[in-house]
Amino acid sequence: MVKKISQPLIEVKNLKKYFPIRSGFFSRVTGNVKAVDDISFNIYKGETLGLVGESGCGKTTTGRVILRLLEPTAGKVLFEGKELTGLSQKEIRPFRKNMQIIFQDPYSSLNPRMTVGNMLSEALRVHNIVKKNEIQKEVNRLLDVVGLPAAYSTRYPHEFSGGQRQRIGIARALSVRPKLIICDEAVSALDVSIQAQIINLLKDLQNEYKLTYLFIAHDLSVVEYISDRVAVMYLGKIVEISDSKKLYTNTIHPYSKALLSAVPIPNPNKKSQRIILTGDVPSPANPPNGCTFHPRCPLANQNGDMIKECVSVEPTLTEKNKGHFASCHQV
Repeated sequence: MVKKISQPLIEVKNLKKYFPIRSGFFSRVTGNVKAVDDISFNIYKGETLGLVGESGCGKTTTGRVILRLLEPTAGKVLFEGKELTGLSQKEIRPFRKNMQIIFQDPYSSLNPRMTVGNMLSEALRVHNIVKKNEIQKEVNRLLDVVGLPAAYSTRYPHEFSGGQRQRIGIARALSVRPKLIICDEAVSALDVSIQAQIINLLKDLQNEYKLTYLFIAHDLSVVEYISDRVAVMYLGKIVEISDSKKLYTNTIHPYSKALLSAVPIPNPNKKSQRIILTGDVPSPANPPNGCTFHPRCPLANQNGDMIKECVSVEPTLTEKNKGHFASCHQV
């Protein structure tokens, strides 16, 4: 487990991101899609925080709001104690090199008209990372760090495989010597064998460069392997957050239990106890009152009747065990 320092690298406080729903001739706002709805957590220096949940729960939006690629509706994001949410684009520019992102689709995130060398050297020039006469040397070094030959600097993105493109994306993120890297489904588009290579590369780079990761994924096996702590997200809210080992061995929230029950067990003689949730995921444009998970929750349904507290009172993220937080009335 990563030793936590007194000052987190990233502090997220009551963060919200709503997307307006417009309709009618005058495109008036008639509602909001609550993609991220009042979440708070910290990321400590040198750790990997995994962020998991079903598709559409708000994981990617959370990462992009932290980086100010999307503007938050409300709440605060602090980097080393400095609030980022109130800064102008000019004021936030010095922070850009400290916070980078690796995108899910390595091909669409690379400029098809630029060579690998041009993409990497552009970041080095913009942020004045090295002297002009040392740029090519640094480009070659970055390619070597991610396991690619220096000769690849003259090639274009379409000449590479998916795994090689993702390595280029990692090299681009490393080029500005960041402190935080947000891995947004960084391995989900890759073959399983390539996933393992990229995950091990990320772990090696973290140890070598003292990096901090927010690892967004839906593959719980991968998250368990790479993460120090894990946060579980449902319908725009964090419902459980804990040390990785505790969360996987002593799960508290019923939604987290359902997610983990779907993870394949690499033992043909051992059967998993699947928890099948009933109903569909509610719309983030019209989330349920009280606990947003209560329409699908087996604990909230007692003999066909919903527990009143679950339906009417929104649970808060409280510490159930030491360092283990969950938002549920029934546990």
